[in-house]
Amino acid sequence: MYHPTSRVLAVLELLQSHKRMTGAELAERLEVNIRTLRRYITTLQDIGIPILAERGRYGAYTLGVGFHLPPMMFTNDEALALEVGLLAVTQLSLVDRGAAVESARAKLENVMPLDLQSRARAVSESIRLDLNANQTTAPSELMLVLTQAVQHTRQIHLRYQSSDQRETERDVDPYGIACRWGQWYVVGWCHLREDLRSFRLDRVLDAYTTDAVFQRPEHFDALAHIEKSIATLPRQHTYEVLLKSDVVRAQKTACATLGLLETHPDGVMLRGSADDIEWVARQLASLPFGFVIHAPDELRIALKKHAAELIALVETSETVNS
Repeated sequence: MYHPTSRVLAVLELLQSHKRMTGAELAERLEVNIRTLRRYITTLQDIGIPILAERGRYGAYTLGVGFHLPPMMFTNDEALALEVGLLAVTQLSLVDRGAAVESARAKLENVMPLDLQSRARAVSESIRLDLNANQTTAPSELMLVLTQAVQHTRQIHLRYQSSDQRETERDVDPYGIACRWGQWYVVGWCHLREDLRSFRLDRVLDAYTTDAVFQRPEHFDALAHIEKSIATLPRQHTYEVLLKSDVVRAQKTACATLGLLETHPDGVMLRGSADDIEWVARQLASLPFGFVIHAPDELRIALKKHAAELIALVETSETVNS
């Protein structure tokens, strides 16, 4: 949840943008009740913001004449980029669906010409992003602490809860932050384990910056490290598949989720491991290019089984339609 101050400021930005809004409209946009909204209005009035309340059945709130934020100008391309960015922020669970996004959007719309306001709002109301269906929320305060620590190469102290509910405390040199399949991670050197480790942000119970500094490796790629770590986890089945493709095309498909990709004279070599070998077979069957299974035999058997199931479905459909 956001601090009430964020929602108070969101009221101001919405009124600045829309000029006149009813209490019901404001409450709906901020996801609060009418009583809470009135409290926010009173807070703004107490600090000198000229908010006028129209009484009666059709009453509404308006900003007093002369209260304006500093002007800014955006091109059409910039406005599109900002609106899509706000949608992505929400989908990536960086912030709650409410005050922060609405406040930012209201600020942007307030400084746009009317025609550009309409275009920007059309973007937010028309586009739907499906970045991943299973995101976990990255708390804003935690994200700010970690990003500043990465930028200034300052060590952090973590209180962390593992998947088996065990709590540990450790000092970490944060090298970078990445999001993979809806999970946010911070990657860095763990002084407790004396090794490079990644930590899920939804399992961080507490974090603060210390006075210690460190030197971050040049060109460190947090996402690449996480993908490599996940792909090389020990599992029941390890596999090796030669993809009849180039690396760029392979990376654009689901191959990055299957394992590590290495260039090969005849294409791209995919190496990985999984507990569910039939899942691997289904993923391979969906690829838009050919491949050759080098190992194991269980993967060849699983792929044949999947192919037989698909053929059976086709034959059933032909029988029904005949």
